[in-house]
Amino acid sequence: MKLLKYILLCFICVFASCKTASNQTVTANSTPKNIILLIGDGTGLSQISSAFFFKETPPNYGRFKHIGLIKTSSSREDITDSAAGATAFASGIKSYNGAIGVTDDSTHVATLVEIAKANNIKSGVVSTSSITHATPASFYAHSINRGMYEEIAGYLAKSDVDFFAGGGIKWFNKRKDNIDLLAEFKNKSFLLDTVSLKDYASIKNAPKVGFLLGQDHMPPAAKGRGDYLPRATELGIRYLNDKGSPFFMMVEGSQVDWGGHANDADYLISELIDFDDAIGKALDFAKKDGNTLVIVTADHETGGFTLGPTTRKRTDGSEYQDYSEVSGIFSTNAHSATLIPVFAFGPGAEEFLGVYENTEIFHKILKVTGWK
Repeated sequence: MKLLKYILLCFICVFASCKTASNQTVTANSTPKNIILLIGDGTGLSQISSAFFFKETPPNYGRFKHIGLIKTSSSREDITDSAAGATAFASGIKSYNGAIGVTDDSTHVATLVEIAKANNIKSGVVSTSSITHATPASFYAHSINRGMYEEIAGYLAKSDVDFFAGGGIKWFNKRKDNIDLLAEFKNKSFLLDTVSLKDYASIKNAPKVGFLLGQDHMPPAAKGRGDYLPRATELGIRYLNDKGSPFFMMVEGSQVDWGGHANDADYLISELIDFDDAIGKALDFAKKDGNTLVIVTADHETGGFTLGPTTRKRTDGSEYQDYSEVSGIFSTNAHSATLIPVFAFGPGAEEFLGVYENTEIFHKILKVTGWK
């Protein structure tokens, strides 16, 4: 009998020990080492849904289990623009439309790139627009007006960004003040390329890397840009990861928004599919790494985009709605106020469930990482 009690006691001790170890493992893995934030500019639920109808392979959006919703209004208006929306993500504050890294009273506020640097974390910014455009700019610059591109370019040249890729060469070398900011990048030990993305072997030893691949914005994916965004995303992740420290990376699919403004469904859908491919690169890395949190969201929806039935004509000229085929329909050529989905994968992903303000993206990132 005593032997039986002894065996039971040993079993309980072993079970408790295993449970404690298991809990410790969960706790350790709940703090991500790296953050990849992907922003599909102008991407609402219908834009995302289009990938499930028009992409030839399974959409990467379908790989997420943790999904929430954000409210997107700016400090002064119900409908945000990209500058105020990105400033909410980058700095955790509501500001006015047009604000880049400043509060409602135009005071400079710390961005995630600056916070990353203070915590000895590498950072990267990738976009299909000019790198000085509203969304990427909000992560490294401070300007009272998103249209002050030359001022914003100056911030990038002085910033702590370790890897960047986008368009906008003219804001660096064809300036009204005649300052050549391309030379400043080289003085800061950047390997700078204005022709094309390079392979990893050619950049891996560079202290910092920058790609400026268009005079202003990058061309649409269907008109010459090709697979730039997923390749730049993969290249940036590999470069930053191999530097041996944690990293933060923001990737923007800029031109989903432009397809919405133009009420051009083909343009919008092709850009959304391209952005989904970039999401796949981030998820593939995060799944293999185990210590990376991937967050996918948008600053706002553009176009009031809907996937509705295709309108067809009968032989007598009358119209009918064909429910066997969907088509893109728009209600506006501007932004809308609809709630925006948030998708999260990796350690800390459960924090992004629920419905909350867009500023909470910033605060949730700081909470799960412990960055100060």
